Amino acid sequence: MTDIFETISEFSYVGIFILLIGVNAAPLLMPPTWIILASFYALDTTLDPIILAIVGATGATIGRFILKRISSLFRRFVGKEQKSNLDAIGDYLNRKKLGYGLASFLFAATPLPSNMLFIAYGMMRAKSFGLYIGFWLGRILSYYIMITISEIVLSPFLELFENKIVGILLADGLGIGGVIFFTMINWTLLLTQRKLKLVRPKLWRF
Repeated sequence: MTDIFETISEFSYVGIFILLIGVNAAPLLMPPTWIILASFYALDTTLDPIILAIVGATGATIGRFILKRISSLFRRFVGKEQKSNLDAIGDYLNRKKLGYGLASFLFAATPLPSNMLFIAYGMMRAKSFGLYIGFWLGRILSYYIMITISEIVLSPFLELFENKIVGILLADGLGIGGVIFFTMINWTLLLTQRKLKLVRPKLWRF
């Protein structure tokens, strides 16, 4: 793993940028982007944390755009009631001036993995350009913070993710469960009557 990072770091910000597009376009089995950025910073402290955060956020946003487009294909396997629920929350966010942008910013400002967020966006057929702006700004903030405190937080997380697939599988499993739960919510009822009701999931209709 270290050899890979050292090879890519020879290309400086360009190599990191290209790597992060690929990592963020993948739906599963990828380590958090902030860990990758913090690892590059640990290898080369001459990298500027602000520039690194901007490069990371830009690569991540492009990768998530690709993931969202791919994820829209999953919608065909979702039951009619789940499609109706996804359309309800999508329409609600579209009616809000900063709906998608604010939701994306608040999520991206945390170090949480965003793959399942964009899979959900893809299944919702979200078309707002604001979601990318919000995500990009939020990721710049979270990446800069995580890079600057990487000396404290990097080692414990590397022990979890390096050479151990368990941590990544756990994170992906929780994310998949979150998407399934998201599609089970009757959003029309929740948004109009403030009542939470779940519908039986019918996700895979081959």
